[in-house]
Amino acid sequence: MIGKLKGLLDEVGEDWVILDVQGVGYHVQCSARTLARLPEKGDVYTLSIETHVREDAIKLFGFETAVERDWFRLLQSVQGVGAKVALALLGILSTEELANTIQFQDKTAISRASGVGPRLAARILTELKEKPLPSLGTDRAPVAALKKPTATSAEGTPNASAEALSALINLGYNESQAAQTISGILAAHESQPPLETLIRESLKELAR
Repeated sequence: MIGKLKGLLDEVGEDWVILDVQGVGYHVQCSARTLARLPEKGDVYTLSIETHVREDAIKLFGFETAVERDWFRLLQSVQGVGAKVALALLGILSTEELANTIQFQDKTAISRASGVGPRLAARILTELKEKPLPSLGTDRAPVAALKKPTATSAEGTPNASAEALSALINLGYNESQAAQTISGILAAHESQPPLETLIRESLKELAR
């Protein structure tokens, strides 16, 4: 199996690149996020590779980091998530944002990906909530990831969950307890409530 490719960036397509490795051109499918960070054609470039072998084809999927590749594998462990949907998710959310989305059970953020409807979004969040995440090991909520309100909604506004967590931390609440409280509130709502509602209900819950 091919695990990594390093070569000259030869061609770039809508969702693929061709890496020229010592005269052999490898056709590699990539996420929109990876494609947006490509160097100039002719430059040396390295991709972590996931190889899929089928009866009728061998497909290569490329990622900037091994962590992204691990997320690609993990996402496909969910029933109904294939390579196309996994790439779509990695195209709109960084690995850090994916971790936040799962931590907060944020259906709004994950439903932005092409091919992810409400039912599949719920299944992804439910199945991955209890699994070790690639970038986190056994930890469910790293400080660096949860403090950054980097995920955005379809309207481009900051992720209310991350902002609410940041606000609670600034008010002096324990980080882990605040994250668990927000997760519980999100689980009680069909869609992500506004920031003001999240903070108000979190404060009420934490005051008990």
